[in-house]
Amino acid sequence: MKAQRLLKDYLISKWPIYLMAITAILIANVVQSLYPRVLGDFTDMLQNHRITEPLILRYSLYLLGIGVTYGVLLGVGQYTVMRMARLFEFSTRRKMFSHFTSLSENYYSKHGVGELLSYVMNDVSYLRDSLSQGIHQSANSVIIVVSAIIMMSISSIPFYLIACCIAPLIFIPWIVYLYGPVVKNRSRKVQESLAAMTKSAEEQFGGIRVTKKFAVEKIMRSRFAKAVDDIVDNQLKLVRMSSIFQAILPFFGSLSLITAIIFGGYLTIRGRITLGEFVSLTLYMRMIVNPLAQIGNVINTMQRAKASLERINQLLSIEPDIREVEKAKPLSAKPMDIHIRNLSFAYPDTTVESLHDINLTIEAGKTVGIVGKTGSGKTTLVKLLLRTYDSPEGTIWIGGMDIRGIQLDSLRSQIAYVPQDGFLFSTSIRDNIAFHNRQSSMTSIETAAQQAKVYDNIMEFPERFETRLGERGITLSGGQRQRTSLARGFIKDSPILILDDSVSAVDAVTETEIIGNLRHGRKDKTTIIIAHRISALMHADHIVVLDEGQIVERGTHQQLLAGGGIYASLYAIQEGGTHHGHAGNAGIQIHAR
Repeated sequence: MKAQRLLKDYLISKWPIYLMAITAILIANVVQSLYPRVLGDFTDMLQNHRITEPLILRYSLYLLGIGVTYGVLLGVGQYTVMRMARLFEFSTRRKMFSHFTSLSENYYSKHGVGELLSYVMNDVSYLRDSLSQGIHQSANSVIIVVSAIIMMSISSIPFYLIACCIAPLIFIPWIVYLYGPVVKNRSRKVQESLAAMTKSAEEQFGGIRVTKKFAVEKIMRSRFAKAVDDIVDNQLKLVRMSSIFQAILPFFGSLSLITAIIFGGYLTIRGRITLGEFVSLTLYMRMIVNPLAQIGNVINTMQRAKASLERINQLLSIEPDIREVEKAKPLSAKPMDIHIRNLSFAYPDTTVESLHDINLTIEAGKTVGIVGKTGSGKTTLVKLLLRTYDSPEGTIWIGGMDIRGIQLDSLRSQIAYVPQDGFLFSTSIRDNIAFHNRQSSMTSIETAAQQAKVYDNIMEFPERFETRLGERGITLSGGQRQRTSLARGFIKDSPILILDDSVSAVDAVTETEIIGNLRHGRKDKTTIIIAHRISALMHADHIVVLDEGQIVERGTHQQLLAGGGIYASLYAIQEGGTHHGHAGNAGIQIHAR
């Protein structure tokens, strides 16, 4: 309902301003409609040899007054309409972005960035055009046509002559009814193909480095060319229909003008109307032709905007998967236990469970390690703790509260999450580290960088913490990006910290130092460490081993080694690989010497 009233609510809220603008356009065109009558009267006086120098000056001033009044009022009306359209564009994009932020991860897993950009850029632009050019040109055109017909009616021009001249115009509503829906449908196809092309472009640009490394530029060009070809095909279909439509309306206007010249000329020769009336008639009909061309353009614009409005309405009508209950409560900022009871979970649109019958208690202030092979459900468990996906009711409790009854902002503000591939924004290193609070002091930013062992790297840059990063942090190496993301998690200093394989891109020595800083800095706070490398979590108070969505082992590092299960096997493989790697390196060094 809210989505469907997007445009209507805006027009209702701004109706006094639009009324002022349309009134200015109305007065401007009424004044302009005096132009043919003044010229007609002047022609009659000239034909009757009654013209004098004072009359020439007077009529010149009349025409000057008409021109100035028309220009000023039309300019004011046009500026107001255009300005209000830009404000609508601004507010709509804000609403859409706000809506995007409310949608869950499930939505973004099915829709690419390019597709979403198409809504924000293309569809909103078409709506803006409908409010700017559409309202201005439609008001201008309709008022000109109506004013011209009224001025002809109150003049001395015979009514039957006026009726014959405007007769071809009665076919215009039928033409609009016939062509309008076709233009709208073809406009929608153009918008959909533009969205597909934007999505393809975003994907190609994002993967340009991979494309070059694999030398598959030709394949990528052919894929993008197909998306462009679809746009061209749909746009040409729209252009053909729009061109026919926009040509038909002025054609009927031209028929009216031809009728005025032939029939009006005949009556002038016969002496039934004066030469001035004939001049006025032809000028009035000429005034009508241009607005008809504008009306065709307006209808095309409105149909495109209607297609875009439907797309935006569909987008805004999507309800977020993750929503707060009416009486959601905030989460306290103190250390709290986490209880997971009989948790089973399958992602939307699939029946295969990613987690099955998980039971786990994480005591406040403790460090818990989670290990398992790829696809065992480690990251899924984290997503449920952050409520990017909803767990079944009554399965996850934090601080004695069901996670589904906690306010979302409160829940996520009490958890610092550091993913394996931490996203960095195209801004300064300082802003990236202090992402959760841009007012953080420089001292706390430096401390977080030191804890994440990225401080020395940052200090080597000419601009240090003010160094601006490229897109997605491409300025930094993989390890530096990961440690900058770690610093972002450390500075938040939340009661719960989740590291999702967040030290995988650093060497063993740096990893040991980071883990040491972590243990020292979070003595009384809860930390959950997900890792493939056992060295990152062997110090944990409790370690859980996941396999195919189930907890298969649990205990301390020593207990799990003694158990001789999956954990012991992983440890043996990793330690064996480490020792083998060290021996290999040593052999290489000896050989080099």
